[in-house]
Amino acid sequence: MTALRLPEKIRVSVGSAIVLGLIRGKLDAKPTTIYLLTHHQGKCLANCGFCPQAKASKSRADMLARITWPAFPTEQVISNIETLAEEPNIKRICIQALNYPNVFNDVFALAEEIRSRTDVALSVSCQPFNSAQMKLLAEVGVDKISVALDAATKELFDRVKGTRTNSPYRWETQRETLLKAVQVFGKNRVYTHLVVGLGETEKEIIQAIQWCTDCGVYPSLFAFTPIPGTALEALPQPSVTTYRRVQLAHYLIVHGKTRFEHMKFDEDEQLIDHGISKRLLQRIIETGTPFLTSGCPGCNRPYYNERPGGPLYNYPRQPLPDEIRAIKEHQI
Repeated sequence: MTALRLPEKIRVSVGSAIVLGLIRGKLDAKPTTIYLLTHHQGKCLANCGFCPQAKASKSRADMLARITWPAFPTEQVISNIETLAEEPNIKRICIQALNYPNVFNDVFALAEEIRSRTDVALSVSCQPFNSAQMKLLAEVGVDKISVALDAATKELFDRVKGTRTNSPYRWETQRETLLKAVQVFGKNRVYTHLVVGLGETEKEIIQAIQWCTDCGVYPSLFAFTPIPGTALEALPQPSVTTYRRVQLAHYLIVHGKTRFEHMKFDEDEQLIDHGISKRLLQRIIETGTPFLTSGCPGCNRPYYNERPGGPLYNYPRQPLPDEIRAIKEHQI
């Protein structure tokens, strides 16, 4: 493939921008991944109901989830990444893509330039690319790719980001792309996003976690966050108790300790039995590990879907003893 022109600007999450020395600020928890977002004049072609970048959203154009993403000259950003690449706290770089014409060219050019100047692990989070495009990304050095499902069921997908939202995304295409990505990158090197709190039951999202895991796709968990100006701005966040139950189920499934079929649910499809002994479950809870941010290795997404004052849905660092006690008090 012939060399592509590097985009002039790129957005950087505010936490990553502080780490890179692009802006000044204090961080309670430093990101261990440098998060980048392709720069485009105007909104995304997609219309996800929870996203500030959606084409019908009235939110700020520099927001994604709760985070602001200021734009900087691409060369300056990559140069600063190159300077800090040897820092032990920088574990990964993640290029996230809006949906617009020729976005693949921008993603490929960024990946090629970053990989030519640093050995830091590189992920891409994008809309469905075809197999040939994904192979090019793998060949240039992208080691992980993510294509978001977000919703746990087809009906919910259609309602929040598919056919019923005037958006280009289709449930079948997203799932097929994940399977094709596994063929290109290999099992457990392909990721997706699942958002808790879009209207699914606990049973539905845990079943989705099992499907992903069986396919060799790692599901990263997010808690729904209402953003002013989006279509779902009036939808509340999920309860922390619900999220903790799903986090535990996620941990147990992706680590092969139980399966969806071994779990039990009540008449409201709320999880009541994780399918392992209570003693083992308590030992796992006490490690705090199931409640860490789930994603690519080195991804901690500080405060992506929560305020620093809490409650913390995904912990960007090891939970403290008091925090683990509070987790246990949620009657998981």
